[in-house]
Amino acid sequence: MADVRTVRAELGDVDRIVPLFDAYRRFYRERSDPEGARAFLTDRLTRGESVIFLAIVDAAAAGFTQLYPSFSSVSMQRLWILNDLFVDPSARRAGVARALIERAERWAVETGAKGLTLGTQITNAAARRLYEACGWARDDEFVTYHRFF
Repeated sequence: MADVRTVRAELGDVDRIVPLFDAYRRFYRERSDPEGARAFLTDRLTRGESVIFLAIVDAAAAGFTQLYPSFSSVSMQRLWILNDLFVDPSARRAGVARALIERAERWAVETGAKGLTLGTQITNAAARRLYEACGWARDDEFVTYHRFF
């Protein structure tokens, strides 16, 4: 396992995150758009609309996770959406994803949240195995619907 350090990203880290974020979007078959990624990440951090944790291995940015705040009306508690998690292919299988998940979990505890929630593609077996190995449970009670415009 690599020596992985996780830090909460600030505006000065955006340029380190952009290549990872752009690769993440390409994984989901979006076209490369580093300038759009820079603007999007800058907006999220400037407006306090997300929390981003950056994984560092040997002084290099190796991965990131982005959390969005939400709330549970039923429990009347804060909830975090683990919306994005990506590890550079050269850093995979070195504990980077697990370190990012563990940091996100600590963040949820630190902020008094009920917990975290996430979604991943049904076909993303590697991610699903990782989440389950980290103690996450697949939701068999609710069905998710989308309506995009």
